[in-house]
Amino acid sequence: MAWLLIFVAASCTRAEPSASPVVGGDSATSDAVAATSDAAGAARGVPEPTTPAASDAEWDLPARPDIRSGQIAASVTETFAFVVPSLRGGALDARVAAALGASADARLGWVVSDLLRLSGPDDYAPLIDAFTRITGADLARAAAADGTDVWKEATDLLIAWDLPAPPGYLAFKRELFLALEPRWAPIFSDAGADIDWRFLSWGGVLPDDRPLGDDGACVRGCIPSLDDPKMTGASEGAWYPDDRIVFGVSLGGEAVAFPKNIMEVHEMVNFTIAGRRVAMAYCTLCGSAEAYFTDRVPGSTDPLVMRTSGLLFLSNKVMYDLASWSAFDTFNGRAVSGPLHRAGVALPRLNIVVSRWDAWRVAHPAGTIVAADGGIGRTYELDPLNGRDDNGPIFPVRRSDTRLAPHVQVLGVLAADGSAVAFPVDEARAVLAAGGEVRSDGIVVEADAGGLRATIAGRSIPTQQAFWFAWAQFHPDSALWTRTKPG
Repeated sequence: MAWLLIFVAASCTRAEPSASPVVGGDSATSDAVAATSDAAGAARGVPEPTTPAASDAEWDLPARPDIRSGQIAASVTETFAFVVPSLRGGALDARVAAALGASADARLGWVVSDLLRLSGPDDYAPLIDAFTRITGADLARAAAADGTDVWKEATDLLIAWDLPAPPGYLAFKRELFLALEPRWAPIFSDAGADIDWRFLSWGGVLPDDRPLGDDGACVRGCIPSLDDPKMTGASEGAWYPDDRIVFGVSLGGEAVAFPKNIMEVHEMVNFTIAGRRVAMAYCTLCGSAEAYFTDRVPGSTDPLVMRTSGLLFLSNKVMYDLASWSAFDTFNGRAVSGPLHRAGVALPRLNIVVSRWDAWRVAHPAGTIVAADGGIGRTYELDPLNGRDDNGPIFPVRRSDTRLAPHVQVLGVLAADGSAVAFPVDEARAVLAAGGEVRSDGIVVEADAGGLRATIAGRSIPTQQAFWFAWAQFHPDSALWTRTKPG
């Protein structure tokens, strides 16, 4: 039954979260970005020094368990042969959890984590007991106290402790994940992949492997990319409310707006602007849209066709190239597995401005917007995610940097020396609206078509607007700009 639940969950193009991690989807709502009127007394801002990570005591984190060295006990590895057949039969073989719990090897917490993710609720109790025995963390009590999903609770602890993976972990994980989805084989079989396998998880949907231009549904469920969507003139975009968010890109005199509600459904779009092929990925979990040039790529004669894999890395969607099945880090555009990783491909970024539709339309009256039906005859709700993750990240992540709330939108920028700086969006906009300056480490942030852009020495540079927790976990040493209070 447990294994069947997985495929039932994946049969829909958007899997919604529930008490069972088996049916969690890999999307989450992002906060609307709107101008603030809190501009009184605003002046030039200065960067706030980076604060050290909170101690385990501050996070109320259980003590890190002792770590063994050497190989896993044979009594444990012998039970791995029972895992996939028993899950397919409806329930995890009791010998597996018993052997894990008796091992006294905290490294096996990562194995328990994967089993919690890909098994069903009937298997939770013995796996929770095994996790508690090998790590000392009372996961059952924590889960009962606040209703936290047990897989996320366990994995958050493992990430916070930074426990090493056990020997042979990738071989086990590969067998488990490929039993769910054989199409992931090119990713899991690349021994040279630049992937920390501990942090790779399943997002609740299966890969979108439809050919370019195929607007049909995935047979077994996926988040379907939108390819070369029909565009209409900005003057014909009255169907989209003025105060709603668009992701705007401009190049070579052309300007295109992608409504946020459509991106929340598709999360990936392949399109052409000013003669260049571009892929825009929207990671709803990170609240971050990224656009990359996908033509002129070393190791590929044709423009890449980017798709959603159904996998996550620390709550960040993993995209892949349809032709080579090379996986990419969506947050920075680097290939992390496959032929394009071996070729050292890092996709150049095309800047995105996150703006209200009315402001973008005024700035680009000759621009275009995706048609109301996406060009595929579909109806899109204005809020398709319906506040799904309003209470915080719904997938495992590194511990949040508490200088800001997790879902505050920041404009992330890399300075000339490679150091990271984050500018809280609403705060920066308030300063600019009051006539102040927003600058740090040679970076100047300015208003642009209702959103923000950044320059260094007068030249525009790429920016990345995202939730604070996402920016901070991928740039843990990031400085944080804040305005100076008057007086």
